[in-house]
Amino acid sequence: MDLDVGALKLGLLCLAALSAGFVDAIAGGGGLITLPALLTAGFPAHLALGTNKGQSVFGSGAALARFARAGLVDKRLARVAFPFGLLGAFGGAALVLLVRPEVLKPLVLVLLIAVAVFLAFRRTPPKRDGVEPSPRPRAQAIGALIALVIGTYDGFFGPGTGTFLIVAFSSLLGHGLARASADAKVVNFASNLASVALFALKGVVLWKVALPMAAAQFTGAWLGAHVAVKGGDKLVRVVVLGVVAALVVKLGHDVWGTWTAT
Repeated sequence: MDLDVGALKLGLLCLAALSAGFVDAIAGGGGLITLPALLTAGFPAHLALGTNKGQSVFGSGAALARFARAGLVDKRLARVAFPFGLLGAFGGAALVLLVRPEVLKPLVLVLLIAVAVFLAFRRTPPKRDGVEPSPRPRAQAIGALIALVIGTYDGFFGPGTGTFLIVAFSSLLGHGLARASADAKVVNFASNLASVALFALKGVVLWKVALPMAAAQFTGAWLGAHVAVKGGDKLVRVVVLGVVAALVVKLGHDVWGTWTAT
């Protein structure tokens, strides 16, 4: 399917992608910016979803590269998190054919509120952070499970994936939030690759829009990851809480609209 997109509209979409890449690299939630922007630009839902994944994979890749450069990516943990995230995303996409994703909205809303409480009261970051590897093999098993479960969620539904990953790696492996953001990007990149492959096979990625947005997303993500590296846990906590609040409002509105319509 093709769609006529003028220069002004494309420029605004690229600006949205730049902002989304910056926020997503720090705390996840970039789709809160780009997906509504694509829908507002007149994209049908399926084309908006496909094009959004087509550009966001570049942002997650850029953020991952910047975190790796800063030494925040544990390569041994990434070796299991990446393939399990990929596998989970493919499995989640298959589940869409069996269960309507809308049924998850109330549950995700509750989980996001729990995430906000967890972050608000977690004042002291762990002493172990940075390049020090996590204990083996327990950490690898936990990391693989996190990647599989949340990768499946991302392929199936998606909102809050990056935030859930950050909290999971932080709480279950004891990583600081900056390092957890790096861990999250490994799985994000894997699940985005799986999604792009599926959407591209279905022909629902409008590449003439996705690629310019990808360049902007790449730039924003690189800058966002750089800010996360320099700002550390305190900055990441503030941005994650902001993203969680936005997700709670968005999903709360959707759930309320569903209930009042029935």
